[in-house]
Amino acid sequence: MATQETRPSTDLPPVAAEYNGRDRNEFLFGWTPQAEIWNGRFAAIGFLAYLLWDLAGYSVVRDVLRIVGY
Repeated sequence: MATQETRPSTDLPPVAAEYNGRDRNEFLFGWTPQAEIWNGRFAAIGFLAYLLWDLAGYSVVRDVLRIVGY
């Protein structure tokens, strides 16, 4: 029979507040995990904005395809 280890909730490991010895919310220039998160967020916002623009009837892609005869 396996016994389950029990420990009090106050004995949990601390949450890492730093990344490579620096504060995670500090502005860091360059390719950082925080920059990648923001790049993804802005890309999603831009993609959604283009979809809404396209649904409103201002499609650039549709006009270009019409010009080239596709």
